Formats: sequence, C-alpha cells, structure tokens
Amino acid sequence: MRPRNRYVDLLRVIAVGLVVLGHWLAISITYHGGHLGGQEVLGALPWTRWLSLGFQVMPVFFLVGGFANAASWTSHRARGGGWGRWLYGRSVRLLAPTTVYVLVSVAVVAVCRAAGVDRALLERAAWAVALHLWFLPVYLCLLAVTPALHAAHRRWGPRVPVLLAACAAGVNTAVLCFRPPLLDWMDYLLAWGSIHQLGFAWHDGALTRTRRRPLALAAVGITVLVGLLWPGPFPVSMVGVPGARIKNSAPPSVALLAFAIAQVGLLLAAEPTMTRLLRGPRLGRAIARANRMVMTLYLWHMAPVILAALVLYPTGILPSAPIGSSAWLVQRLVWVATLTILFLPMAMALRSVERLAPGRSGVRLLPQAAWPLLAAGVGMACFALARIAGQGFAPSGRLPLTVLAVYAIGILLLTAAGRTRTRRTERIPGTRC
Repeated sequence: MRPRNRYVDLLRVIAVGLVVLGHWLAISITYHGGHLGGQEVLGALPWTRWLSLGFQVMPVFFLVGGFANAASWTSHRARGGGWGRWLYGRSVRLLAPTTVYVLVSVAVVAVCRAAGVDRALLERAAWAVALHLWFLPVYLCLLAVTPALHAAHRRWGPRVPVLLAACAAGVNTAVLCFRPPLLDWMDYLLAWGSIHQLGFAWHDGALTRTRRRPLALAAVGITVLVGLLWPGPFPVSMVGVPGARIKNSAPPSVALLAFAIAQVGLLLAAEPTMTRLLRGPRLGRAIARANRMVMTLYLWHMAPVILAALVLYPTGILPSAPIGSSAWLVQRLVWVATLTILFLPMAMALRSVERLAPGRSGVRLLPQAAWPLLAAGVGMACFALARIAGQGFAPSGRLPLTVLAVYAIGILLLTAAGRTRTRRTERIPGTRC
C-alpha cells in the first residue's frame, strides 16, 4: 500500500485556512442607526482585488480531491468493490456533516423568524452562511463520475483534462458573445473537472515524473492568464466582485481556469521540497489532526461571523470605521483575532457532534438494486445544495421549504440505499460483519 501523501493533506489544510480567512475579510460589518449591515470589501476597495490571487484556492480543493479520489477508487477496485459501494461511502462522508449544518441553519432561521428579526437582515445573513455550499454539489457530481473519468484517464491520459478545459473555454466564449441562458453553469463541471482530472495525473505520477512537467504547466497557465487579463475583458479578481459585468468565479471563467492551471503547476513543482520538509513524525501527526477538521472548518466558518457581528457592533465594542481607513485596517486584525478565538473551541465541539451523525462508520453496503436509490439521493441532494448556495437559507426572509424538502428526500433515499438488503449482504471492507 502506498504511504499517505502528507503534502496532499497539507495543501487541503492550507486551502481551508485561506478560505476561512478570505471569507472573514471579504465582508466589512457596519452598524448605523441601530441596523446591522455589511459592505463587500472587494467592491469598495479595488486594490483588494489583487489579493484574490492569493486567496483563491478552490483549484487546490479539486486538485487534491482528484488525487484522493484516484487513490481511493484504485484501492477499492483492487479489493473487488464496485461503483455503488464506493460512491455511497464517499458521499456519506460529505453529506452527514453537511446535513447537521443544514439542520442547525434551518433551526436558527426559524427561531429568528419567530422572534421577528428584520427580513432583509435575515435574508442577507442566511445567504452569507450558505454561499460556500456551492462546492459540495460540484464535487459530489465529480465523485459520481470518478470511475468513468478515471477509466478515461487511464486510456487517454492528459488529453482528457485538455479536452475538458477546451470545452470550458468554448462555453465561456459562447456565454460572453451570445449570453444563452443556463449554458454557463456547465463550466462548474467542465473547468473544475479538468483540475480534478489533473489530480489523477498527479496520483499516478504522470505530472511529476520530472520537475519540468509541472513547471511547463505553470508557464502555460501564467502565459494564458496574462494574455486574458492584460487586454481584458476578464477582471483581475479571481473571486466575484459585486456589480461586475464579468465575474471569474461564478461560474469559473477561462481566466480562472488559466489561474488554476498555473497554481497547480507551481504547487506540484514544490512537492519534492515540501515532502522533505514534512518527514518529521510530529509534524505529520499535526497535519493529520488538522486534516480531520477540514470539513468542519469549511462548513461552519461563517457562524462566528454572525455571532461576533451581533455582539461586537451593537454594543460599541468594535465601532464602525470608514472602510479603507487606518482605523478600519487595525480593526481587521482585531476582527480576525476575535473570530479565531470564537471559532476554535466551536469547531472542536462541532467536530464531536458531527461524529454522531448517522452513516459515518459501519455502514452496510451496497447491492446493485440500491444503485437507483443512491443516484437519486445524491442527485437530489446536489440540486438542493446548489439552490441553497444560490439563494441562501432564507430567500425573502423565509425558509425555502420546497428546496429543503428535496434535500430531505435525497438524504432519505441515500439512507434507504445504505439499508437495502440482498441475499448476500455486503459491507465496507474493514467494518464488522
């Protein structure tokens, strides 16, 4: 068995840390006339858009996801396992803690509604704690087709991500020129799918046999990126800017794809050096512990923002300063420090609660008769999470009951798939019979 790649785990931990920090800094809380509000920093301070080049780390998640899925799928296949058993196990690991997060968010919105919280404020806050969920439906869709994509990788190698990237660029061009409805959403799967595919090539060594290959990949990405940003029309910000005609991240543009390719190349070129630095057992254990917290940190990191805003600003502990002023910059440091102090114990407690979520271990898996239930359950959960990420947990100040019902049905179907029995009961290898 191949030893676990500590560099993969480190990249995942660093990426989630930058996501948390970036989201904490992206909104500047305001309090005027007894009303809480928020101002988008990227929209108010154009110079901050250059910082997105350091904070845009979603390519890292899809790269390490592709690596991890290739490792998991090849190991599973070597033990004689099939698609259903593998997809069930991988999707439950994501959807069990996500369901806890959805339930808590819905309960908080319901309590706020009953308490008479201003609808506009509730809508914005419930959107802020839902926006980051967009990653899950995209990643779950890639999980569902990983066996097919991995088979394509084994047969055609680098031609697969090249084809996906070319299709993503074609869709992006068509959207810019003709603006057909809904077509741009294909780029979530095409663009991020190409980076996920590069994770396969990293896993089997095709990208890292020589240092020249990742460096060449980085050079191509940087060249294309400069060519797209310098004359336009793509903005320099690699995350969405309010009011911008073209946004690079929602859905991913060809400029963000070029940025992602450059980022992948640079990260893979650094692997030999980083691997030597990560050999110590203590450091390895620390990275492993942090890696187990990644999903918790990703899901819950906006919760302390809501709590701190409700406590610090109305009480005057943290007065509103003009955005961009020196006082505001100092307050950014206080803000991040306060959120960190709030979030670390919260995350540890939430991690313990998530371990109690059904299906995280010892699940019974999975006859082919249950595959339609599995596919329907994952599909409905993906659809509902995409809608929640787009409209929040309280569009127009109300719970999206239809979307939540779709999500609930999806989770029930997934649970039913795991409990389906046949004459010969199957279980995940390594669990008790």
